[in-house]
Amino acid sequence: METYSLLREFADSWMLLFLFLFFIGVVLWVFRPGATETYEDPSGIPFRHEDKPAREGEADAKEA
Repeated sequence: METYSLLREFADSWMLLFLFLFFIGVVLWVFRPGATETYEDPSGIPFRHEDKPAREGEADAKEA
């Protein structure tokens, strides 16, 4: 069996199963109970200074 055929069979079977299980694991991790508090603050980053620009000391990212 040549290398391409072997890798193709592996990708079509076991790697597909592994990636599907990984996807399900990530979805369960994100939607687990208690995750809302973890993602509440980062979800509002684009709207923090919506009305006016940030003052000098309030910038989220430090300029190097």
